[in-house]
Amino acid sequence: MKACLGIAATVLTLTASFASAEGVNLSWNDCGSAGTQNQTFACNINSGTSFPAFASFIAPAAVNEFLGLSSQIDIFTDQANLPDWWKHGTTQCRGTGGLAVSFDFTGGPSTCTDFYHGVAAGGFAYDVGFGNPARARLRIQAAVPVENRGPVPPPTEFYAYKVNLLLAKTTGTGSCLGCTNSACIVLNDIQLFQPLNVLNDPQIVNPANRNYVTWQSPAGGPTGCPLATPTRNATWGRVKSLYR
Repeated sequence: MKACLGIAATVLTLTASFASAEGVNLSWNDCGSAGTQNQTFACNINSGTSFPAFASFIAPAAVNEFLGLSSQIDIFTDQANLPDWWKHGTTQCRGTGGLAVSFDFTGGPSTCTDFYHGVAAGGFAYDVGFGNPARARLRIQAAVPVENRGPVPPPTEFYAYKVNLLLAKTTGTGSCLGCTNSACIVLNDIQLFQPLNVLNDPQIVNPANRNYVTWQSPAGGPTGCPLATPTRNATWGRVKSLYR
């Protein structure tokens, strides 16, 4: 009995430790466990409410002068080639009206903590056919003015950014095929940046709860979900121009 109690105590200790460990989350409609894994859509309208996916993070200890972040998301579907509905960009089928990224959480939700308080600036790039014809990669960067830097202590979960999947060109004349296909959206990493003299820009790759969401998909998503490709560390020099 004592041995069993000892094992149970060890398991509880490990569980508590894991629950407070650093990690990233990706969910539809809100952050972490407050959001959902799967999103469905009838693909029958071209305007209206967008579908927001929230990225969030729990930082490791000693990130006391957080300034900004860099992050990468991979998108792939159940098709051998990425469908047109998932092709965003000026020369792509959905153009620039199908995807938006936001760092403003002043209007809620408020489940996780908003570090930015409306002062973050940032941008994103969307690479169609990243690595192979079946995948796209979304790269996101954000920063606050240097005077707004501050701590992001664990185990608090902070909002990182929101990816809004818009409905343009979903149906009718000029529409892009592929909205009804199942897709997997994987949050590869979030790297946190501090001033150069701190010499500590941790890259967080492990999921806190779940690092992927699915679209039009049964549980488990397309084959290989949540498979993602390796990411590399960035430098603060790549994003420092975003803050002002």
